[in-house]
Amino acid sequence: MSNAGKGIQRGQSITFRVPSDTPDHLLKQLSKLKETERRNFSSKIAQFVLEGVNESLSKDRETITIPLPRQLTKEQRNWIKHEHSEALLGSIIHHLLADPVRATSLLASMNSNTVNIDEALYLQEEMAATTAVEEKSEPAPVEKEAKDEKDWAEMDKALDDLNFDQMRDELKGHHDDREDEEEDSDEDLLGGFLSKMNN
Repeated sequence: MSNAGKGIQRGQSITFRVPSDTPDHLLKQLSKLKETERRNFSSKIAQFVLEGVNESLSKDRETITIPLPRQLTKEQRNWIKHEHSEALLGSIIHHLLADPVRATSLLASMNSNTVNIDEALYLQEEMAATTAVEEKSEPAPVEKEAKDEKDWAEMDKALDDLNFDQMRDELKGHHDDREDEEEDSDEDLLGGFLSKMNN
């Protein structure tokens, strides 16, 4: 009974009864599935249950599906499974959707190969200051359209030049260097993040 107090854990066995009002066609489908899956039957049923729970959860809260440029590694998939990681990613996506200008400055900081957050923030402030100066000068409409086209062309080129492998390698190298320092502060950071999320 100690599991009842803790809730459901990964790898835990769960038993359930097929409801008495289950239609015949579903019973036949379950029987056929049991014959074809044999030893993997319980895994297949667990997959169906989790898909159903996930679908009902998705109806309760707003979710979006975003295609990723590359397959996730096993380590990344395990990281995403934790609710704290999910909350962090959701918060980041929400902020990016709420402020698209900030998203472009974030992209610019990633393109500059900046791993240091202070440098990235400096680049963001520099971009904001440049934008403010440009707004004061207000070029003629024809010049402004040409400048907009140039900006879009530059942004397209920056997106084409985006190298996720290089960024991943740089971040991994940076992560390996700082891993020892961060082990002690991880609990403090997570606690601070969660307290800000709750406010």
